[in-house]
Amino acid sequence: MSYLWPKFIEMPSTETKLLIKEGKMLPLMEEFYTIQGEGGHTGTAAYFIRIGGCDVGCHWCDVKESWDANTHPPTLTDSIVSNAKAHAKTVVVTGGEPLMWSMDYITRELNSAGLKTHIETSGAYQLSGHWNWICLSPKKTKLPLAEIYPHADELKMIIHNADDFLFAEQEAAKVSKKCKLFLQPEWSKKEKMIPQIIEYAMKNPQWQISIQTHKYLNIP
Repeated sequence: MSYLWPKFIEMPSTETKLLIKEGKMLPLMEEFYTIQGEGGHTGTAAYFIRIGGCDVGCHWCDVKESWDANTHPPTLTDSIVSNAKAHAKTVVVTGGEPLMWSMDYITRELNSAGLKTHIETSGAYQLSGHWNWICLSPKKTKLPLAEIYPHADELKMIIHNADDFLFAEQEAAKVSKKCKLFLQPEWSKKEKMIPQIIEYAMKNPQWQISIQTHKYLNIP
């Protein structure tokens, strides 16, 4: 994997920089065991690993505190893997944008432990790691790289306004036939957009509706 140090990240020590480049340290924001709240695995238990750092810049992002990787000190990946092994059979790596960092080491260790590996990504960075499930959620501000579309198992399009339906169709044309298609209302616009999403999905049944059920259930 060709590695480019993100411009907004403060330079760490040489040793730490090498460990991060190898994926043996990651800027961990949080990790927790919960119920998957959205997309194709809604309702299933999973261990979430949220990696800090993102420059995609979605104005409606509900975890903007993940953007600045400097506020999330590098954590030993072996420690993260050990915590995941104690809780779950499935691990979801999310962010931020996790593909800003090498995912090869963490997925190898998780797979070796018999855990399934899922990722939620904008696809804006080079794909790394071995994944049992890839949730691709493209953003207009920084489009996915062409290489990731064939690997997506799930396309999750966030619907903030009516124009996003066209964007959703444009992105759906790039994924494989095996990829599940989801329309998900942006949380702050859900009351307005859910009726439109329902109508759209009924007219275009290749799409399924994803709702952030974890927010209704008041769980992480």
